Amino acid sequence: MRKKIIIANWKMNKTLGEGLQLVEEITKELNTQTQSDVLKIIAPSFIHLASLADKLKLNGFEIAAQNCHHISKGAYTGEVSAEMVASTGAKYVIIGHSERRMYFGESNDLLAQKVNSALSNNLTPVFCIGENLTERNANKHLEAVTKQLKEGLFHLSPTDFGKLIIAYEPVWAIGTGVTATVHQAQGMHNHIRSEINKKYGKDISSTIPILYGGSCNPKNAKELFACIDVDGGLIGGASLNAPDFVAIVNSIGN
Repeated sequence: MRKKIIIANWKMNKTLGEGLQLVEEITKELNTQTQSDVLKIIAPSFIHLASLADKLKLNGFEIAAQNCHHISKGAYTGEVSAEMVASTGAKYVIIGHSERRMYFGESNDLLAQKVNSALSNNLTPVFCIGENLTERNANKHLEAVTKQLKEGLFHLSPTDFGKLIIAYEPVWAIGTGVTATVHQAQGMHNHIRSEINKKYGKDISSTIPILYGGSCNPKNAKELFACIDVDGGLIGGASLNAPDFVAIVNSIGN
């Protein structure tokens, strides 16, 4: 039985005070509602990690960083290492988000190094993969995602690969209000699981959580999460609103 997981990716939003207020609103609402057994993770910006870690854990949440550097330490002004992330109490780190790939030019090779660094510091990588609109329209979406998997992750041993969380992001659906259809989401998640099975076997492919990350909201979450290969969501914009995020959490298994 795979874990059901919801991750809130705040991106570059919320000041220190605003972040604390949002966490208070989310935890208060969830504490008054019945919910299924879901692993709940919040990924705020770096400024929030240390200040929110204890509060989140007291309320049944884990905390994640949105990124980490691939080098452990040194003269890299403005960067944050995996070791630093782990020292805040965070247990997870998002790696390879489409915005990192697009705006910061992060390659599959660089992301593979980040995965290695995260794992060596006992962090669970949430590794993002997904095709853009050009690749989807050219019917090369499966090829694009397979390439990201192979070059970013398939160097790992079976033991290390089994520690991952995968997040599928149809890049054309992020922040656009467009959502992949249930058929599109399930089809890609099934493809990802099949590629993992080819490389690592069924014991690993059947237990790796694969999350959906493309404009998921309270209206479509339940239908998406009902797909056999969709194990939860990496939530962007909707995670910045407490009622919406709580509704998404409570849509799993209900």
